[in-house]
Amino acid sequence: MSQVVGMTQEESVPRASGIQEIPPLARRIHIWRILGAALAVLIVGSIVWSLGTNEALNWPVIGQYMFQDRVLAGLRLTIELTIFSMLGALILATIIANMRLSPNVVLRSISWAFVWFFRGIPLLVLLVLMFNVSLLYPDISLGLPGQIPFWSVSSQDLLSPFWAAFVAFVLHQAAYTSEVIRTSIRAVPKGQIEAAESLGMTHARTLQRIVLPQALRIAIPPIANDAINLLKATSLVAFIAVSDLLYSVQQIYASNYQIVPLLVVAALWYLIIVSIMSVGQWALERRFGRGTARLGTTVKAAGGKNR
Repeated sequence: MSQVVGMTQEESVPRASGIQEIPPLARRIHIWRILGAALAVLIVGSIVWSLGTNEALNWPVIGQYMFQDRVLAGLRLTIELTIFSMLGALILATIIANMRLSPNVVLRSISWAFVWFFRGIPLLVLLVLMFNVSLLYPDISLGLPGQIPFWSVSSQDLLSPFWAAFVAFVLHQAAYTSEVIRTSIRAVPKGQIEAAESLGMTHARTLQRIVLPQALRIAIPPIANDAINLLKATSLVAFIAVSDLLYSVQQIYASNYQIVPLLVVAALWYLIIVSIMSVGQWALERRFGRGTARLGTTVKAAGGKNR
């Protein structure tokens, strides 16, 4: 009885089961997180407010030219150049990557020299060089060395500014993407390749059915990043007078002097296309990662049962 009387009021009140008091240190950490989040919201809100109220941006002009015909035509050419160049780079990069993995010394040396050369030249330099390739080779011909060619065409007629940019982007991008594909192929376990060969599958069949589907799961994120970088790099074709998005915008503000609003128009369109490509990347990763996710779930479940 005396023990009950001697207890304090806080000790006599039973604590709710399952409720733990938050330590003072954790409470302080939570406060700093809240303050950091509030500061970030304040900074972002200030930036948005300044952009919305800045008269130099001239939002009515941005809205006027956002869907203007010349801007949309430049946007269409930018998208076409990106798609064609990326498809060509993927095909060439797959060939170069398999050459790098070939046991043939000659093929390995040629592919290594290709990657070394086109990764070492800046893209803008390569772009201008391809645009002026007619100065180096006025005519492009096919035939035996020292003999009359059976086919010949003028370089200027064959390589318009658009196709000169296409070739430059394909060569440049293939050098980088080939390394992504090569490392992705090497990540596939050798045991699966050996098992396929023991079943009598040819090398091409093994690549098609065993290696490439698994390597694709690994390669999708970096290849998607390469495609996004290629989209933004297409703005360099303005240096060789290809009427892409940036060049079209430049031609417009050269006449009306609305430089900042029209550059914002180009930036907004690039952001929109990159956002769409990012959603496509997420969908591809989810589509090709289903088998891996199911396998990981199965392994975890099996490990839990074994315990």
